[in-house]
Amino acid sequence: MASVVLAVTLLQPFMLFSRDKRQTRLGAVVKAIPVPNPQLKRLFQISTRVFLGSIALAIVGFVAYRLHLSVAGTGALFLLVVMIHSLAGDFAASALVSLIAFLCLDYFFTDPLFSFLVADPTDFLDLTAFVVVALVITRLVSRLRMEVKSTRIERQRTERLFKLAQELLTLEPRMAIDEACLEPFRRVFEIRAVCLFDKDTSRIQTAGESRASLEMRTRAAYFMDKDSDDHDAWISTRSLRVAGKTLGAIGFEDMDDPGLTAGPLAALAATCLGRIHAFRDANQAVATAQSEVYRSAILDALAHEFKTPLATILAAAGGIHEAGPLGPEQVAMTETVETEAARLGQLTSRLLRMARLDREEVRPQMEWLDVVSLAEQAVNRYSKLKTGRGLSLLKGCVSAETIADPELLRLSISQLLDNACKYSELGSTVTVSIDIHDGVIAIRVSNTGSSIPSIDKQRIFERYYRGTETRNRVSGSGLGLYVARKIALAHRGSLELEDRLPSLGTTFRLTIPSADAEGQQNEQNELRAAT
Repeated sequence: MASVVLAVTLLQPFMLFSRDKRQTRLGAVVKAIPVPNPQLKRLFQISTRVFLGSIALAIVGFVAYRLHLSVAGTGALFLLVVMIHSLAGDFAASALVSLIAFLCLDYFFTDPLFSFLVADPTDFLDLTAFVVVALVITRLVSRLRMEVKSTRIERQRTERLFKLAQELLTLEPRMAIDEACLEPFRRVFEIRAVCLFDKDTSRIQTAGESRASLEMRTRAAYFMDKDSDDHDAWISTRSLRVAGKTLGAIGFEDMDDPGLTAGPLAALAATCLGRIHAFRDANQAVATAQSEVYRSAILDALAHEFKTPLATILAAAGGIHEAGPLGPEQVAMTETVETEAARLGQLTSRLLRMARLDREEVRPQMEWLDVVSLAEQAVNRYSKLKTGRGLSLLKGCVSAETIADPELLRLSISQLLDNACKYSELGSTVTVSIDIHDGVIAIRVSNTGSSIPSIDKQRIFERYYRGTETRNRVSGSGLGLYVARKIALAHRGSLELEDRLPSLGTTFRLTIPSADAEGQQNEQNELRAAT
């Protein structure tokens, strides 16, 4: 009994630093009194368990002493107490209880009584065997208990992860992260607060009430691209990565066992966030396609609406010119009206054609033609327009025969000429050169005094794209280069921007296979046979 009283006396100071940590359910931790440090917390837990074990030994020892049980009988009872204590406590506490049982057995039941001396060597061997067996049993039971506990916790964690995954999969697709996406994390794992940062929208969403700076730490986890666990604040943060790309970050507050739980939860959150991004991209793609259809329809309608009044203006101007004798000034004005109306009609027709080509697949009506002659016609037609630029044609070959659609090819060259005139300085010269090399016909359209910024070079062939520096000072639809390139590709050619120094201007190169190319030889023979 003296050992029990001594143990109670020694344990009383540690009770001042008590911390009640109770788990009503897995992960629900109630913090009562803060512990100064983890070592003192551990010491208090061991002391509490040793105290309870000592009480049990005292009761069993008192009953055995009053019944005058032998050392063997009392040792068996003590061994039973130690084994039961091992099922509830850890190894350190159970080892101390085994030592106390050994001392009690020696002090109260071994001759001489009430003394730690052992007179009979046989009793000493019995006591030694008792403490060895008690420690072995304590160790085995403690290890088995920890494995069972670990297995139970892992099974519960797996079940909760499976339940969480099911709830996330049943969520309706949405455009952005919201509280409904985070609530399953908080509810299933009984977490105080969950916070998620989406890098695409720079939006941060929180579910639950945070007692610490959870949002700030979650945002910092993304920018630092670093996972962290703050055991003092009970906050864990993880970066969300999918296929090596960081999509955002997630933070948890008051989560049980973050070292094993935070990783799987972050993986589920990354999958959920990736699904939201994919849904948002798909919606944007559908919206873009619909807007392009509407835009093409509007351009088509506008072009049709323009053609009727333009035809009326041309007819009226021709009627005035033929009505009777006109003065020189009246003739000049009439010719100006006819010229500008014709030019506007050509622009409207081109806009209408490009709107149709934008919506439909380009299907060239192939026939035999000379590209040099076609380019001459385009240059001559543009020379008659009042563009304020000079046009020159450089022939690197006498003729360049090929099989192509003359209307489409003429439209493509006209669009390059139109762009070269619009984006060059007044009084400058636009040059068209034609040559043939290795079975490829190359048409180059160059201007001087203008250049394309590097930021626009990768996007100038995109539909409806216009340069950042010219979209507000030069009119256009953003379809010209896109349709011209589409025509070139339909003829198994290409349209590219050649690299030149900014001071030398801009050159576009349109290439198509010549009639001597290997790919067109059969088509040439078939076309000649058909005609």
